[in-house]
Amino acid sequence: MIKVFIIDDHKMVIDGLQLILQPEKEIAVVGVATHGEEAIEKIKKGNVDVILLDINMPGINGIDTCKRLLELDKTLKIIAISMHSESSLIKMMLNNGAKGYILKNAGQDEVINAINKVYEGKMYLDKEVNEIVLNSIANNSRKTSNPFPTLSRREKEVLCLILDEYTTQEIATKLHISFGTVETHRRNMLIKVGARNTAGLVKIALEYELNK
Repeated sequence: MIKVFIIDDHKMVIDGLQLILQPEKEIAVVGVATHGEEAIEKIKKGNVDVILLDINMPGINGIDTCKRLLELDKTLKIIAISMHSESSLIKMMLNNGAKGYILKNAGQDEVINAINKVYEGKMYLDKEVNEIVLNSIANNSRKTSNPFPTLSRREKEVLCLILDEYTTQEIATKLHISFGTVETHRRNMLIKVGARNTAGLVKIALEYELNK
């Protein structure tokens, strides 16, 4: 029996994954968590083989959660499940020890196949992710000195205001968006550049001129 633990900050995603895996006689979901800290505490108790891990979560992001879980137990097999398809994020997850990466638009068979392959000790990238990685390698010689994914127009707007020392509420008011939306953009940027906090984001943004 393959014991699976699911980590995602959206209950709908957790419920969907549980529904997909429920008919599988050789797979059992033994636990779930909605953020990294909760997952780490629960997984400390052991009895987990494969972890399905989201990247974009409040608090500790999936990249750091992956690293900390493997420091806790090197035998864990971690599969990133994300809507992010940027090659740099895929590479960061793999560099931090993930054994698989599939996108959230993957079907039932893809998820089950990934779990089985990773449990057997193999690496698993879904077809789309594999193509992204291969294209990244092929285009490596044409890359600029900026190693990060391109920020969206709205992310750049939020970043410029952060650099101008606006508070989250002031940014929300100026851009006519909600407080929560600003925090989501901030969190996405932290994940894209691999920064732990806003200070780290600012440092990287200034060094690589990400606001331009």
